[in-house]
Amino acid sequence: MTMKRLTTIGLALLPLLAISAAHADMMANIKSSGELKCAVYSDVPPFSSPDPKTRQLAGMDIDLCNALAKQMNVKLTLVPTSVEARIAVIATGRADVLIANLAYTKTRGNQIQFSDPYYVAKEMLLVKAPLADKPLSYFKGKRISATKGTTSEQSIHIQGGKAVTFQDSASAFLALEQNKSVGFVTNTMTGIKTISQAKKDGINLAMIKEPMALEPIGVGMKRDEPALLASVNSSLKAMDDDGTIDKIWDTWIGPNTEYKMVREERVQPLSSLKFEPLE
Repeated sequence: MTMKRLTTIGLALLPLLAISAAHADMMANIKSSGELKCAVYSDVPPFSSPDPKTRQLAGMDIDLCNALAKQMNVKLTLVPTSVEARIAVIATGRADVLIANLAYTKTRGNQIQFSDPYYVAKEMLLVKAPLADKPLSYFKGKRISATKGTTSEQSIHIQGGKAVTFQDSASAFLALEQNKSVGFVTNTMTGIKTISQAKKDGINLAMIKEPMALEPIGVGMKRDEPALLASVNSSLKAMDDDGTIDKIWDTWIGPNTEYKMVREERVQPLSSLKFEPLE
């Protein structure tokens, strides 16, 4: 083969090499730089918020970022972000991973990829105590309040209820208190706090045992990065097996905290969960 022919082939391959370089393997970059850029909330306790004493970010998601970086044997760099910008920070590559109490939904699943969930959040129905033992089916067609535009509102539609929505959760709860709705939907963590606070105000509430919807919480990453996804999933499994995630959970939202949350699910493939994804 002539030198001219080789040169021609080489030139023809350049665009392919350029495409390959443009789509660099993020996991390879993390290994070569020795740094994991982890996006977290800038101020959403107990997940990530400034410590009053040190002014450094602290919380459940910060500890998970640290544990993940340790498991991957790299140093950690935090990338503070907001609720509104948390998907964009991953989609644009400003951070390698996102740990921000991120629930899988159909829309988000089309924008970024998710790790195996490390816990499953639940949308729960709060009612006044006399309705505590009613099955979820009892509430079909009934007025149920929620914050407008949230997954809580979506879950009401999924379960066949009539959604009555408000701009904030306080107003949605007030609708229940004033009997303008038979129930109020929110996540388990907020629900537990709401029941406790209402009791102090002389209002006896209860939580229906059956969830309105399941929301698998995982680590967010840029799409089409299989090596990074595999590394994060294997790291999460190791952190689950050695008790790291349990320890972090108990520190921030466990039974001895104000949130009184019990971790029921283990790290598992998203495909193994039987749930209807929210939009």
